[in-house]
Amino acid sequence: MPTVHLLDYVAGNVRSLVNAIEKLGYTVEWIREPADVAKAEKLILPGVGHFGHCLSQFSSGGYVEPIKAHILSGKPFMGICVGLQALFEGSEENPAVPGFGLIPQKLKRFNDQSKSVPHIGWNSANTFGKQNAEGKSLYGLRPTSKYYYVHSYAVPYVEGKLEDEGWSVATAKYGDEEFVGAIARDNVFATQFHPEKSGVAGLRSLNAFLNGTQLEDLKVLPPTASVKEGLTRRVIACLDVRTNDEGDLVVTKGDQYDVREKSGADAGGKVRNLGKPVEMARKYYEQGADEVTFLNITSFRNCPLADTPMLEILRQTSSTVFVPLTIGGGIRDTVDTDGSKIPALDVATMYFKSGADKVSIGSDAVTAAEEYYAAGRRLSGRSAIETISKAYGNQAVVVSIDPKRIYVARPEHTPHRTIKTAHHGPKSENYCWYQCTTKGGRELRDLDVLQLVTAVEAMGAGEILLNCIDRDGTNSGFDLELINDVKDAVKIPVIASSGAGNPAHFREVFEKTSTDAALGAGMFHRGEYTVRQVKDFLKDKRLLVRQIEENL
Repeated sequence: MPTVHLLDYVAGNVRSLVNAIEKLGYTVEWIREPADVAKAEKLILPGVGHFGHCLSQFSSGGYVEPIKAHILSGKPFMGICVGLQALFEGSEENPAVPGFGLIPQKLKRFNDQSKSVPHIGWNSANTFGKQNAEGKSLYGLRPTSKYYYVHSYAVPYVEGKLEDEGWSVATAKYGDEEFVGAIARDNVFATQFHPEKSGVAGLRSLNAFLNGTQLEDLKVLPPTASVKEGLTRRVIACLDVRTNDEGDLVVTKGDQYDVREKSGADAGGKVRNLGKPVEMARKYYEQGADEVTFLNITSFRNCPLADTPMLEILRQTSSTVFVPLTIGGGIRDTVDTDGSKIPALDVATMYFKSGADKVSIGSDAVTAAEEYYAAGRRLSGRSAIETISKAYGNQAVVVSIDPKRIYVARPEHTPHRTIKTAHHGPKSENYCWYQCTTKGGRELRDLDVLQLVTAVEAMGAGEILLNCIDRDGTNSGFDLELINDVKDAVKIPVIASSGAGNPAHFREVFEKTSTDAALGAGMFHRGEYTVRQVKDFLKDKRLLVRQIEENL
């Protein structure tokens, strides 16, 4: 099998990139020291996380000059995410740390006044109307395809600036900002998006680089009107995974977080078993899920380092599912079975190496927020959110929140932030606040949802997974009041969760809130609707969604 070399420097989830390369018929060889770079014919530089952290690792490891020498030699080079950013002279993310300086331009942070930052999700990499690539497919990129991005900093696109230097450029638009999604010149190809996480469209692009197909005519030139740019509406499939009574890891689903059967022969007893995690994740990927989330709902009882079955589930899933994978449960400082203390960052690294792209933190985020306010809103630098986001970037950290409605007759009856609700309480109360919980909703805390999201955003969380205990398993639709309240309070993306029962609920949450994504579980697991049916419904209602591509 032909070979491609990858640089090994702890760049988040590299396992998925290896799986994608191997699926395309190539063998990966690792570069583990600077002298190895000269041995590479095709070199890929992956990168996930903070610009300064990654570039400092390149520099301290002695890799900068060997990589630049490889590029200047004319041998094929591909940069992914931070691997693209490294080619430029610097970034606002850390002005003190220089890039390789091969392209005289700097990255800037997206404007968060009118949109969520980080930019997370599926967007274009479009060469329409661009010099050097008009009417062409640049390394397999297609104007109607969507690709997975996750970043806060980007290279602003200035028409003609890069092209005049001989670069071919593909761009994407986020709000009113157009930025570089991919660039190519001679032996160099680099993408801001993650091809290994971009489904068939991404595999096609990666395959074109591996085979040396830089430019080719588009077989079908779509009408300009059919090329819809911008971030799509993400539809996420969530799998709650736990050990059943027989000791097997299964996908389950609760009704207001109770996963025991309530009817039939197993009523009041056995854990509801809806299928095998790896098989179901692949099914949802094939149906068009934009992301797959695993929530290991038994991790609070077991040391995560001993939770080898969950790690194996990630490894197996990432070999066939080429969209982002999130894992939640047990991402915290812990003590291993031999008594050694393991920091949350090391636990997260273990999950990233097993195939996760993001980690989800739940109860520990509540504890960290309580400590944040007790310290007068001062960051400790020691919380799981802070340490993981510092190493891997805030886009790698999701905070999962489990709030519960508490009704009051008047706002002054509680010190917490209230909203006037259209869904009155049991005693006809017109107001409510959302109380945060821990331990799977079993423990109430004196913290409201806005206090929590404000704190975790300050700590460096990149995304909020917003559940609602009152709506969980009800199939009655998302809690729109909760979602709008949280979206108004933070600038990071929010994933709406809990209550989806049919495709119309997804349309409702996307049209009546500014949520960045919406998550479904039981309606998919029970086979009532497929992910594809939800996305087809949204498309028919003129909402922009990523379409399924089946062939390279």
